[in-house]
Amino acid sequence: MTDHILSKVPFLGKFVDERFLEHRRRSTSLAGIIACLVAVGLFEYRFFFNHIWSWDLLSVALTMVVVKLSLMIWYRLTA
Repeated sequence: MTDHILSKVPFLGKFVDERFLEHRRRSTSLAGIIACLVAVGLFEYRFFFNHIWSWDLLSVALTMVVVKLSLMIWYRLTA
């Protein structure tokens, strides 16, 4: 296994390890899920209270869902 590119930077090398990369992966995944939930929430709010279809929010939320599920299937099939 090769070292991550951030661990080769002289002043970052002692801070970047497996734990740091795992925390970064988890936080990025959680941020994506929360962003998707916010987009869905805003879409539902605009639809139920203002009676407006926000196609941009719907497309963002559906894209996030499709990408997340596609990657989950890909990792499951290739692992």
